[in-house]
Parts: sequence; C-alpha cells; structure tokens
Amino acid sequence: MFPFLFRSSHLSRIYTPSLSKFRLYSTPTPPIPPSLPSLTTPEETSQAREWTNAFKSFQATNLKNQVELSFSRSSGPGGQNVNKVNTKATLRCPVNLRWIPKWAQDRLVRDPHYVASTHSILITSTVYRSQSQNVEDCLSKLHSLISTVASSQIKNEPSAEQVKKVEGLMKAQKARNKIDKLHRSSVKKGRGNNIKDW
Repeated sequence: MFPFLFRSSHLSRIYTPSLSKFRLYSTPTPPIPPSLPSLTTPEETSQAREWTNAFKSFQATNLKNQVELSFSRSSGPGGQNVNKVNTKATLRCPVNLRWIPKWAQDRLVRDPHYVASTHSILITSTVYRSQSQNVEDCLSKLHSLISTVASSQIKNEPSAEQVKKVEGLMKAQKARNKIDKLHRSSVKKGRGNNIKDW
C-alpha cells in the first residue's frame, strides 16, 4: 500500500494503511523576533541580539516553505542541460513577514534586492546547473542578507575592560593637558621677567 500525505499549516502526516498508524513530522519555522521598530534601550538591544544569534543558527534551507520560488531557463552558455531545463531559480520574500524583524525593514527596503511594486526581496541564482542547488543558493543569500541587516542595527555594548581602558586614556590625556598648560604658563612668566630686567 502507498502512504497518503495529509497537510496542515504547520504539520504534515503520513498514513500508511498497512501499518495502521500515523507518522508525524514538522518543518522547522524561523524564530519570531521581538516586535521592536527600533533599538533604543539596552534591553531592546539584548532581545534583538538574542534573536539574531538564533536566526544565524537556523538552517537557510528551512526557509524554503516561507518564500515563493519560481523557475525558468538560464540564458547564455552552459551546456544542453542549462538551456533546456528550468534551472534558474527566482526567490521572492515579502519584507513584512512575521519572522523578519521590524528594526531591519527600513534597511531592507533600501537594499538593491528590494522590489517596491511587490514590497518584497527578489533574489535569483543561475550559478549551478542544478535547479535544487540554485534554490539553496537563493535561500543562503536571503538568510545572509537578513542576518547582516539585522545585525548591523545592533550596537555592541563596550565591555568592562574597554570602559576601564577608555577611562585610563582620558585620565592620561587630562594629565598631559595639565602639564602643557603649566609649561605654557611658565614660559609666559619668563618672558615677562625678561622685559622688566631690560
């Protein structure tokens, strides 16, 4: 007997009549970011950093069910397979999806991959002669783009060691300024004494 596939929004079931039981499997979904339009407080920055680390560890190939994919024939040289089979992959991803952080959306709409008419990111790949490899390339580019843009908005807090080092440099600079000031003052006094003696 052949298994039957039942699909729902988040869960898929395979039923094998001969075994008379269900096998369940689910597709991993991207981590949902905190709803933060901007990062203005240390707490918001910490939440954003936590999501960014989680998203970076999320497999790019698991984004396949979150985007729209289409295929066409690649143009130019590359052999019989390239020009006769739909190997070119095109990915479209709306910018306002739930798993794309709001604090990164302003930067995403200024990215060259952004298409204003559809309010989405458009990525294509013809690097490989295989359709599946071009799909993986598109997903990898999307994953990298979102990770980079989201991370660029996060300001790293200085460590205690860095703060201590800066304070030491400021104290040293103040001491040098004081010495320079005393030196200039003594030079001026010396000039005044020479005038009186003349």
